[in-house]
Amino acid sequence: MRVAFRLNGQPTEVESRPTAFLVDVLRESGLTGTKEGCGVGVCGACTVLVDDRSVSSCLYLAPCVEGADVWTIEGLTERFPEVVDAFVAHEGMQCGICTPGQVAAVCALALEQPDADDGAIREYLNGNLCRCTGYQTILAAAKAALQR
Repeated sequence: MRVAFRLNGQPTEVESRPTAFLVDVLRESGLTGTKEGCGVGVCGACTVLVDDRSVSSCLYLAPCVEGADVWTIEGLTERFPEVVDAFVAHEGMQCGICTPGQVAAVCALALEQPDADDGAIREYLNGNLCRCTGYQTILAAAKAALQR
């Protein structure tokens, strides 16, 4: 089946099985920045924005994005350079596996709660796991991004 949507601001049409997950369709389309970490929606590595809301693309059926606006890390770096700059400035990444999902989540938070306090930031990022940083640098990057 053909699925038409906007991908990183551009009209896109892809071929998809009715049961295909969005992460697979994105990666097969050459957008490999979105990672699949757990495959069951609990690690956050596959987070993308669909209509400006963060979703786990490993659980989101690709046909469900018909007519939607989808943003991956590739497009979010252009759309929200201040978030990427904050991650770099605060060293909010190490191995990089979780970074695309963390950045996507912070971008969604910036849209949803631009004045979020520390508690709200922690709660919002709760579903994005990181095994390298200890989270302090990610939280500092999120806070700095929201202040810009």
